[in-house]
Amino acid sequence: MSRRTVNASNAAVIGPYSHATWAGDLLFCSGQTPLDPSTGKLVDGTVADQTRQCFDNLFQVLEAAGLGSDDVVSVSVYLTAMSDFGQMNEVYATRFSSPCPARTTIGCASLPLGARIEIGLTARRQS
Repeated sequence: MSRRTVNASNAAVIGPYSHATWAGDLLFCSGQTPLDPSTGKLVDGTVADQTRQCFDNLFQVLEAAGLGSDDVVSVSVYLTAMSDFGQMNEVYATRFSSPCPARTTIGCASLPLGARIEIGLTARRQS
C-alpha cells in the first residue's frame, strides 16, 4: 500500500517528512513549529504570535487536504514553558468552535530551531 500524503506549498518543512498522511478518513498532521513559510525563519514575538503561526501553517495543510478546523478531532500542543499556557490557550480558543477537539498539552525541554511551541493535530474527513 502506498502512503497518501498531503503537502501544502505555503507551510514550511524542516526535515524528511510530509505535512500530513491519510489513514482511511483520518488525516494525521505533522507538528508545525512557528515558521513563516515565506522566509523559512522562526516567527519572533510572544508565544501567542508563535501559536498563531503554528495554526496558520496547520490550517494551510488542512486546506490542502480539503478539510477545515471543524474537521479536527484531536490536537497535541508542546510548550517549552508551561508558564506560556495562558497565552497559547487564548489563541487556541479563537481557532475552534464549540465543541472543541480533544487536546493534550505537554511541557518539553526544547523544540526544533528554538521554537517555544509546536502543534500537531488529527482531523477526520466527514462522510
